[in-house]
Amino acid sequence: MTVLWTTPASRVRLPLLPLIATVLLLAVPLQAAAAGTSANITPADIASCALVLVALAGAVRRRPLTPAAALILGLPALGIAVATATATDPTAALTGFVRYLQVFVLVPAAVVLLLRTPHHFRVVTGALVVLALVQGATGVYQYATGTGASYMGEDIRAVGTFGPTDVMGMATVVSYGLLATLALALRTPRSAPPWLRPCAIAASAALTVPLAVSFSRGAWIATVIAAVAMILLTGARQAAKALAAVTAAGVVLVGGFGVGSQMISERLTSITEVTEAPDRSVNDRYTMWAAAASMWQDNPATGVGLKGFPVHRDAHASIGLSSGSDTAGAGQTFHKQPLLSPHNMYLLVLSEQGLIGLTAFVGTWAAILTASLRRLRRGHPAADCGLAAIGLTVYQTVDFLYADIGGPSTVLTGVILGLAAWWALAPSEAPE
Repeated sequence: MTVLWTTPASRVRLPLLPLIATVLLLAVPLQAAAAGTSANITPADIASCALVLVALAGAVRRRPLTPAAALILGLPALGIAVATATATDPTAALTGFVRYLQVFVLVPAAVVLLLRTPHHFRVVTGALVVLALVQGATGVYQYATGTGASYMGEDIRAVGTFGPTDVMGMATVVSYGLLATLALALRTPRSAPPWLRPCAIAASAALTVPLAVSFSRGAWIATVIAAVAMILLTGARQAAKALAAVTAAGVVLVGGFGVGSQMISERLTSITEVTEAPDRSVNDRYTMWAAAASMWQDNPATGVGLKGFPVHRDAHASIGLSSGSDTAGAGQTFHKQPLLSPHNMYLLVLSEQGLIGLTAFVGTWAAILTASLRRLRRGHPAADCGLAAIGLTVYQTVDFLYADIGGPSTVLTGVILGLAAWWALAPSEAPE
């Protein structure tokens, strides 16, 4: 949507094209990897390599990162390098080294280097919205026609083009787009055309439908927390109006139109039951969390090394862990998806990279979020960019409590971190 809101087209700099391509290529349907294999290299991953090369070339010819940005964005590389060097099998750990470096260091730094103005920021978030609308429409079609991933014995779970092996992919993308449009609705730029705010509100409302039928509890929780944080940052008066509008829209959506109301109600209820009567998937998650903590206790400083969790899992997990999760639907036959991570990014980093890696990882995100809040409170004119950056960062930090990197949408984590880092760390004189 915001991609269409441009002043002259020349303002979209050619170096931004690999960044836009990295986002939009995730709309391309992919053949999912077989069970037990690593995620395939996707067109978006290839575009991200071009993005990094273009940014590096520009940094050599024009300007590097500021010292603060270089320190904060480069910090995770320390834990990644140490965990690779100390891994039981450093050769196998190299694949993890490349992936972590791509997502948490190179792509974010490239985004910071390529963005120049708030307009460029809005172009990229506009691409996120386009991707969210495409994936969301695909997901709603899957739900309506019974062609989605299997859920409660029916092929109704909306997963977009990501397939049943990456059920969080569409929910994550849709959440990104919803928060980006919400930022425009709450703080519409003064230079925006009059139709932008109504379109942003409509897009936000529309994206709640595929998010609802994704049946992803983690995405629901993270989106609600991020959206409430954004609304509260707009001030008490506007926050009260916005929260009332959001509550009314939720009642109409689920109660009035009955969008999966029974199953959504059961799924919502299950959030409060995960400690009292957890289902098998929750039991598996608790077991893997305990295994990750046990791995860290054996190697508190450096962890078991990158890609070490699957290797050490059985030695630390209880016998209650199942052999894998059932996946089916969305064009794929039934098979078992092996449990190769704890589904908690913080515990994954702690178990594989130890306290060194976790301190670097959390330190980077905390520094960016703190600087983003400080800059927004100073009254920067591009407040919509600040709200989007903060909302996306809050979403990701909360979502990492229930998920970790993996699957085609992983590269977007680097883009989100880069957008937030640009808002937090770019020179304050960047023009509106």
